Amino acid sequence: MCLDIDDTLLDNAASSRSGLAALVGHDAAWPVWRRTTDEHYARYLAGDVDFDTMLHERTRAFFAEFGELLTDAEVARREHHRMCAMQRAWRLFHDVAPCLEWLHASGYRLAAVTNAPGGYQRKKMASVGLSGVFDAVIISGEVGVAKPDPAIFEIACAELGVPSHQVLHVGDRLDVDATAAVRAGLRGVWLDRSGVPAPRQTDVPVIAGLDELPEHLVCDYGVEHADPPRSAALASAR
Repeated sequence: MCLDIDDTLLDNAASSRSGLAALVGHDAAWPVWRRTTDEHYARYLAGDVDFDTMLHERTRAFFAEFGELLTDAEVARREHHRMCAMQRAWRLFHDVAPCLEWLHASGYRLAAVTNAPGGYQRKKMASVGLSGVFDAVIISGEVGVAKPDPAIFEIACAELGVPSHQVLHVGDRLDVDATAAVRAGLRGVWLDRSGVPAPRQTDVPVIAGLDELPEHLVCDYGVEHADPPRSAALASAR
């Protein structure tokens, strides 16, 4: 089983909103921040800029949208303030620990597959109790390839020691996670937490929360249900 991290296990959108609110006093400009993030994060994933440069260029571009031109020093000060506030808000979704417990008790080997810098993502995972939970951690910044490239899924399967057709990947992005996994030869599940009906037909199963994943596995793949005790490691992930 492969699992995405941001907005699959960790509520990254909520923590990002908290960071934005700390930056400007509210999160009403979230659509602008989200669009600016998408543009600049794509440059980071493409290797055009490093992560820290991307953070600063995004903050500069965001304020430029509202006519405020910042010096380098002011960009660095504001980005540091935003990042600290966001990190204080990192939290797992409520359905994560029970699902991980069930997967472990059912005998699944687990891999985290995520697009991010290695040190940053490992710090994030440690802060919410996910260190030591996975059999393999595949981070784009460490392996040099990012989702939706099939190579990152191939690396995950090799790390798990399981053929790709026997591996399921779950993530919050239909294109980057679920369908990309299918193209790589895995099974894909789209975790759509939006509560809004899917805008188009999809060729992959869709779940609204990780509390639906065990039932999906039992019904579709015949996995025997497990009712595991709560381990100390996973209980700390709450």
